[in-house]
Amino acid sequence: MTLLSSLRGRIFLASALLAVFSIGVAIYLVSVRVTNEAERALQREILSTGALVDQLRETRTQTFTVMARLIADLPKLKAAVETNDPPTVQDIALGYQQQLNSNLLLIRNASGQVLATVGSSPRTAIMVADEPVVRETLGGRERISLLPQADGILQVVTVPIAIGLTQPQMLGTLSVGFLLDDAFARQLKEITGSDIAFGMSGRILAATRPREDYAALADRLHTNGISVARLGAQEYLALPRPLALAEGGATGGGAVALILRSRSEQLRLLQAIHTGLAATAVFAVLLATLLSFAVARTITRPLAAITDVMREVAATGDLTRKIAVREGSRWEDEDARLLATTFNTLTDSIARFQREVSQKERLSSLGRLSTVIAHEIRNPLMIIKASLHTLRRAGVSPGAIGDAVADIDEEVVRLNRIVNEVLDFARPIRFELAPTDVNALCRESVAASQAAVPGAAVHFDLDPAAPIVSTDPERLRLALVNMLVNAGHAVNGASAQRQAQGRHEPGRETDVKVTASGRHGVVVGVVPAPPEVSSPTEPLISLTTHANASRATIVIADRGVGIDAADLPRVFDPYFTTKRGGTGLGLAIAKNIVEGLGGTITVASTPGRGTEIRIDLPTTSVAGVDRRA
Repeated sequence: MTLLSSLRGRIFLASALLAVFSIGVAIYLVSVRVTNEAERALQREILSTGALVDQLRETRTQTFTVMARLIADLPKLKAAVETNDPPTVQDIALGYQQQLNSNLLLIRNASGQVLATVGSSPRTAIMVADEPVVRETLGGRERISLLPQADGILQVVTVPIAIGLTQPQMLGTLSVGFLLDDAFARQLKEITGSDIAFGMSGRILAATRPREDYAALADRLHTNGISVARLGAQEYLALPRPLALAEGGATGGGAVALILRSRSEQLRLLQAIHTGLAATAVFAVLLATLLSFAVARTITRPLAAITDVMREVAATGDLTRKIAVREGSRWEDEDARLLATTFNTLTDSIARFQREVSQKERLSSLGRLSTVIAHEIRNPLMIIKASLHTLRRAGVSPGAIGDAVADIDEEVVRLNRIVNEVLDFARPIRFELAPTDVNALCRESVAASQAAVPGAAVHFDLDPAAPIVSTDPERLRLALVNMLVNAGHAVNGASAQRQAQGRHEPGRETDVKVTASGRHGVVVGVVPAPPEVSSPTEPLISLTTHANASRATIVIADRGVGIDAADLPRVFDPYFTTKRGGTGLGLAIAKNIVEGLGGTITVASTPGRGTEIRIDLPTTSVAGVDRRA
């Protein structure tokens, strides 16, 4: 049986597939949404980090600018610059550089000559002194410049040193510089949580990453927007932020702050989320499968119980078998309860109808029995009455008395036989099982039938391998004797017809077969006719036995008058007979006996050609203790 062959399987499969599909779609949508949201969140974080880095750098720049202005306005510095004496200015510059904690402090006079340099190499000082922005500062403007260094980018704030407010006299310039180096990058990383790199002119000059990553990071300096950079086994989102120099937004010679945000950590977090979602999906699918099975079982279990009861009723015919209906259960299917109630009502109706039909059949059988008894008993009673009239007459001869007494005795025996047949058919049959030799039982039955109806000899064709069967030998013998007596009557009737007609033309009528099986009546069908009479030596009556592992078969065949096709379906009906002086109970009793022993009996006949009765018995009897006809 396949999964789709039962209602339970179809409901379970449909529910499980629907649950799996729904859960799968939900988990997929959640997974995609979480992934997209995580990517967008990572991009928002790196953008906010870039803005924060710009803000921190600008704040530092503004701080150094304010400090440079304050120092440039100090009288002590102005006085030292006016001396135009480098050693004097150098001593003062050293103190100011320590106070500012700057990487560079450079003082020039009005002609641009360097008076003091603290905290930087001479080469850097020359680069600062040669900057065009210095000349612009001598013109009274503040300037910010960026210079590449070996260990970072030097951001220099240059302010003028002047005397006077309305028409200031330029004494020189003060340049304060601080490095965007590894230390500053680490400070920014502690604040923002992102890796920082500073690059200029296509090279990375300082970063929180190891130097072996500088080459890969240098490729990100000229990109626009957010891109993906692979550093070793890690993936990072990279955002370049050009370093602005002034309020107008001018950049400092291609200087870039590169913001790096780890994407691998985000992917690991997403992987953990996906793993959790997958585990949730598996659990949900298993739970949905169990619930689907429970729902399918809840729906189909009552139907299975109903089907089992229906099958049992169909097999046994026991209409008293009912389907249990449980009231008040919240899980009980209402449609199944309605179906069970309807089936119970239907079986009650059928049982009531059967009782009514049985009552009608009993009344009909009683009517037929009354007719049979009225006909069969009236004749013997009339003969007895006539014999008594003879005995009452005076002067009756001894011979007439003897004949009257013999007639009375014969009719009493006949009446007793009629009563016994009626009682045998009406009373329950009690079987007494015993091991029985079928062949020996057949010989005994033939001998008993020959004593009752002398006539044609019975030809035996007995299977020597016929097994010993468990059956009721007395009941089976009674059935066989009844059928053998009928065969003898049929053969005697055929002989009388042949003598009356002087010849015999069997004809080619269609053969008919009637089968008695179980309590469901008879089944009629076409079967092959008994074989044509081939020679005068063919036996008029034959009895054949043969057997296999599970069945023993007895066949009684005669070449008698046969049975009309219209009468053949009724041969097993009680009180049906075509014989004069018969009660119509012989074959009915035989049928009850054979079926009570678990066997079947069938009749095949062609008018004018003969009749064949076939009995099939199980080798192990399944007869009940008590069986009513």
